[in-house]
Amino acid sequence: MFGMGIGELVVVLVIVLLVFGPGRLPEMMGNLGQAMREFQKGLREPPEIDVPPAKPTPPAEA
Repeated sequence: MFGMGIGELVVVLVIVLLVFGPGRLPEMMGNLGQAMREFQKGLREPPEIDVPPAKPTPPAEA
């Protein structure tokens, strides 16, 4: 994964724990999971195009 082995992942995890502390880590992971769900939901749904409907044209007179 990302060219990293188990040792590198452990080092990154330890650094994250030291920087943010064990109290904020669950909150951050929850926010990350929610952001990933919203991103995937956005990929699945078609984009909403905000275009007003065209006005009907009057019939042509011959």
